Amino acid sequence: MLSAAQVQSYILSGLACDYIKVNGDDGTHFDAVIVSPAFEGKRMVQQHQLVYAALGDRMRAEIHALAMQTYTPAQWQQMQQA
Repeated sequence: MLSAAQVQSYILSGLACDYIKVNGDDGTHFDAVIVSPAFEGKRMVQQHQLVYAALGDRMRAEIHALAMQTYTPAQWQQMQQA
């Protein structure tokens, strides 16, 4: 069983993030807020694919579900000011 901190660490090892917060308490279902400059100019599905790539085979073997909210740094900054 994985912890939210482990999932967060796996994402960070493969994707530069300005902010990341992963939650989950059953070891297989997680939700995450991820802010990365790598998301600039990419559609949401492409952003999610970058996260899946960072997680690699863990998405098939260890993680049953990952709900994501992905943002560029500019989008995140706008949200923080609202």
